[in-house]
Amino acid sequence: MPAFALSFDLAPFRLSGTVYGVLMNHRAALAALGDAASQPPYKAPPKAPVLYVKPRNTLVAPGEAIRIDDASGQLEVGAALGIVLGRTACNVGAGRALEHVAGYVIVADCSIPHDSFFRPAIRFKARDGSCAIGPRVVARADIADPDALGVRVLVDGRLVHEASTGGTFRGVAALIADISEFMTLSPGDLLLAGVAPGAPRVGAGSTLAVEIDGLGRLETRVAVSAEAGAGVR
Repeated sequence: MPAFALSFDLAPFRLSGTVYGVLMNHRAALAALGDAASQPPYKAPPKAPVLYVKPRNTLVAPGEAIRIDDASGQLEVGAALGIVLGRTACNVGAGRALEHVAGYVIVADCSIPHDSFFRPAIRFKARDGSCAIGPRVVARADIADPDALGVRVLVDGRLVHEASTGGTFRGVAALIADISEFMTLSPGDLLLAGVAPGAPRVGAGSTLAVEIDGLGRLETRVAVSAEAGAGVR
């Protein structure tokens, strides 16, 4: 499968680091678990960000297809605000966290539908060609408030899901501060701010669009593996 380099017009100029997703950072997503959040295997609501990684094999460039293993299967679409790190963030406070952000990008983070969010399963979250990113990175200065952006998902031209980045437990600054307290974030890393509950599902042959206020529209399609497009190098 050929590779594709995702680049952009501001420092650090390309997606060169790690893509981190965050689970249960949306108030309604945690509320949807109900009493299960206090039962095994969770035992209690999370007190720190719950992270997972989208490896390089998952990444899909603008204009290419999201991949699905089986034409009869489905993928769950997590529409997320992507936070592009422009400076090394290590134990930074929330008051200065945004200074470490280069910009923002739309992400369609797809996974095999599953019920448990405890210790996120790689086999569900790290499928080849499952994470579309684009169409461009918008500079931090051009987004007045990243925690007040409307997010919409359209499947085959029909609006199927609406949410807001304002529904998160940790806004962008708090998320960077809390994560950088225990691990270093580097220039070129991409941090997903979290996904609202009720993520829609798509199957092979579907067209998919994710819109975020101020960032534009990411358009892609879903294709079985043999027909899918390139990943991101």
